[in-house]
This record gives sequence, C-alpha cells and structure tokens, in this order.
Amino acid sequence: MYRSHNCGELTAANINQEVTLAGWVQKSRDKGFMNWVDLRDRYGITQLLFDDRTDKDTFEKSRTLGREFVIQVKGKVIERESKNKNIATGEIEILVSELNILNAAITPPFTIEDETDGGEETRMKFRYLDIRRNPVKNALLFRHKVAMEVRKFLSDEGFCEIETPYLIKSTPEGARDFVVPSRMNEGQFYALPQSPQTFKQLLMVGGMDKYFQIVKCFRDEDLRADRQPEFTQIDCEMAFVEQEDILNVFEGLTRHLLKELKGIEVEKFPRMTYDHAMKTYGNDKPDIRFAMEFGELNAVAQHKDFGVFNSAELVVGIAAPKCGEMTRKEIDALIEWVKRPQVGASGMVYVKCNEDGTYKSSVDKFYDQDDLKQWANLTGAKSGDMIFILSGAADKTRTQLSALRMELATRLGLRNPEVFAPLWVVDFPLLELDEDPSPTGELAQQSGRWHAMHHPFTSPKPEDMKLLETDPGKVRANAYDMVLNGNEIGGGSIRIHDKATQQLMFKYLGFSEEEAKNQFGFLMDAFQYGAPPHGGLAFGLDRLVAILGGQETIRDFIAFPKNNSGRDVMIDAPSAIDNAQLDELHIKLDLK
Repeated sequence: MYRSHNCGELTAANINQEVTLAGWVQKSRDKGFMNWVDLRDRYGITQLLFDDRTDKDTFEKSRTLGREFVIQVKGKVIERESKNKNIATGEIEILVSELNILNAAITPPFTIEDETDGGEETRMKFRYLDIRRNPVKNALLFRHKVAMEVRKFLSDEGFCEIETPYLIKSTPEGARDFVVPSRMNEGQFYALPQSPQTFKQLLMVGGMDKYFQIVKCFRDEDLRADRQPEFTQIDCEMAFVEQEDILNVFEGLTRHLLKELKGIEVEKFPRMTYDHAMKTYGNDKPDIRFAMEFGELNAVAQHKDFGVFNSAELVVGIAAPKCGEMTRKEIDALIEWVKRPQVGASGMVYVKCNEDGTYKSSVDKFYDQDDLKQWANLTGAKSGDMIFILSGAADKTRTQLSALRMELATRLGLRNPEVFAPLWVVDFPLLELDEDPSPTGELAQQSGRWHAMHHPFTSPKPEDMKLLETDPGKVRANAYDMVLNGNEIGGGSIRIHDKATQQLMFKYLGFSEEEAKNQFGFLMDAFQYGAPPHGGLAFGLDRLVAILGGQETIRDFIAFPKNNSGRDVMIDAPSAIDNAQLDELHIKLDLK
C-alpha cells in the first residue's frame, strides 16, 4: 500500500495516528536540525517534519530531496505549532519516521505553483507538469463535474448514450474535413466527423427516441481562443418533437448545471429572433448582461450637411453608461481602437451627455442641441453617458459597433463572469449567400451560391416553404442557438425527415441529383422507411465548461490542447511519417 491517506484529508481528528502518504515534493525548508517538506498530490498539501533529534538517518535523507521528487513517507500525525488556515490540513503535520524516494526528478522548466514563471509555450510543451498546478488541475476536475451532471440530467430525462463512428465519409458541406487514408482501399479516404449529425438522425429512424453522446468532433479550420481542431460536443437528438419541446429540455439542462455547479437559480430564458439580435446588438450571440442596445440614427442624422452620415447606408450608435467624463485622450485612443484592421471602422463620432442636460459632440459644427437630444433618446443615453456613433455599410457597421460594445463593456466591468444571462436566438435564415470562395470542396469553391446557414438537414419553417422558389434568402430555418454571456454554447434545429423535402433542399444548395445521392443517398433511403419527425441540439462542452468556470478561453479546460497553429508542441504533432507507411497507404508526396 503506497498510502493510507491522501494529502488533503488529514485533520486534527487524526492526531497520533500512524499514516502513510505519497506524492510530489512541493518545496522544503531546511532549518539546520529540522526540515519541513510540503508534500503534494491531487487532493492537497500536507506538511512533513523531519527531525534530526528523532531520526538522524531519515533527516539526512530528507535533505537530498528536490522539487517534484516522488516520495513515500510513514509517520505520526502531530499538531502543527504554526497553523495554516488557508489549507485543509493546516492544523497538522507528519513527524516522519520512514522516507522512501520513489523517483527522483530533475528541476522542472517552470515552478509548479498557482502563479508560475512559465510562459504559455513552455507550459504547453510540458503540459503534464502544468496539470500539476492547481488552476489547470481544478479546471479539468470542473470539466469532469460538468460532464457528470450532463450525463445525470439527460439519463434522468430518458436519453440513452450511444457511440457513433469516428471513421466516416467526407462531405462537401461545412468546414474542412480531416481525412484518413485507407490502407486496404487504395486511393480512398475516411473523414473524421465534424459532428455525428447523420448518424443521430439515423438513430431516430431506428426508433431510439432520445439519444445523447459526449463526443469528439474534428474540423480543419483556423484556430482562436475558443476553437480547437478537435473539440467535444454534448450531442443530442429527440424524436416526435417540435422546437418548443427541445428548448424546454435544454433550458432544464442549463438550469440544472447552473444550480448544481454554481449555486445559481436562473428563471428567464428570453427568446430573441435572429433579425432582432442583428439589428439591436450587431451579432447573433448578444451578451445581455448589460444594455447598450443599438440606436439607428438615419432619420435624425442625415438631414444636415455632414457628408459622412449622408452617404452612409446606416448611422447607428450606443450609449456607454457613465462615460461622459472620458478625457479627449481616452476618446482618441478609442477612435484608434475602432480603426484597427480587426475592427475596420474609418472613424467615430461621439456625444457627451452633460449633467446639466446639454450635449457636446465632435460634430457640433453640423448638429444643434435638438439634434443631439434626439440621438440621446434613440440610444437611451442619460446624463453622464457618452454616445459613440459609427456609419457606413449596414452589415459591416453593425459588426464594428458590436465589437465596440463588447470592448466598452469589458473596460467598464459589465461582463461579470459570475453573472449568467442565457437566451435563445431563433428564426435564423435557412440559407445565406456564399460571397467568397471557400476551399472546402468543388461545389463550395463557387462564389455566389446559396449554402445552409446551419447544415443541409435543417428544416425550413413550414410557412416559409413557398419562398424557396421565389426568395430563398427570406426563408427562415426551424433552428435555434443557445447563447450564454455573449457566447454561442449550443445550437440545433428541427430536421428534415422526408426524402422529397431533403431532395428539394439539396437542389437549392446546388447539388445535382447524382451528387446528392452519392453524398447522402443512405440518409434519403432511410427516410423512406418511416422516419419520425425529429430534431436536436449540440452544446460545445469545451466552451460551456470555460464559461461556467469564469473564462472565455477553452485551452485550460482541455487536458492536452493544441496551440494556435493546430500543433501539439508536447508530442510534436502533426509530423512526417516514414516512406514505408506512405507506401502502404499508396500515397506519394511531392513537397517541391
């Protein structure tokens, strides 16, 4: 037996007991005839006491210990003279009678402490050491708790967890696939799934009724703080349901997670249409923990001789609360912020709402106090606020103002990670024009064609079906996203469940009959054998865990993440393979 207790459980109730502990040396303090060592494992830290006067050999051996040595000790639990109220074991220490060095360790490349001196790249290279630090360890334990609560809730709701394949067929829709060559089928490839979409629909055809899976998915796309090439979904599907049934179940799941993991009761899950979200917040995943709703100013700003506004498709502003005292230097810095390439605005107009009810703007030459008062009314500005206004092409300007809104909220401390504001965004467009060529497949390389905003299996709103022929851009999808604190944490839809409608959908997405049959014939064939009405949703587990954990970057909540180039710097992947393997796979490389 390597240990009788872990390093986080001994208390004053254990005094005078003989115990055995094992773990890593956190640090030691040699005082000449006494040596104190902090012993760490996953559960906590226990202080060890080596005393020259009670056991000289053990004491001398303890002086050879370095950081991160793996050791086992035996000894008696005694009361600690200098107590530490910051740790659970702070009232006791172990008077060691026997020390066994299980494995020596070289000096780690960074200190294994909460506040480390290791840079991000170094810590990723030695991720197994980084996991020993409390922030990363606790993040992984928190992820485990979330996953267990998800499984508990869905199982209690009658869902069955079913595994689906990882080696599947590549399809031209969506992001780029990761492909896997087949040794036994020369010149042919599997793809790693971007989601289990078609398989979960087939499970509904199979009568499983309620399916879920916590599943790895793969997308070969550019990375950022909340995106990895491999990620985990809470994937769900239900049969004989309408949209409201699905929303109710997953509101329940979200309430359960917030209550069990954060101790927070959430009553309201507002519903917001996609059009309202875009018009009011400039994006389809608005953060509603704070206001700063858009005020459209065309009618009250395009009647004077200010050419910038007169030539714009949209003039729109927001009121930043209590920012009326911003200095000119601070305002100029904000103007430069919106001009950055990442935002792309050409400039910004501002209006100070003075405490005495007057206004001071950067365009006083063109607008009088009555004009500025109308701007304040439309943006909801109050005395002491500052109005910031952008103008230009409508979609681009809304995106720019959305970025400014989030930046201001961050600077003003309005994005409290311990406050949770979920909502549903519904009535998305079914189709959108692919204005730029995409490198994901022959069809997707054609600019200007329609593609599915979610995926090609999403059902149109029944009342909009007639618009597919005449005005496909106005067809609404039977789709919904759950948004939490300005982040999309999940999305889904009611699916098409009959062959005729699915064929029609493929037609409008630019598939020929032959292409649709080659890619998705198995699904349309299945629909002919009595497919029930069905729909589902998938939550992004990595992002959900990060937000519940008070963060917006997912990396620390993944045991072994990739860097921003999609590389695992710890194991050095991806990497080349030898020629023998390439020959077996019938692959010839030309890297010229």
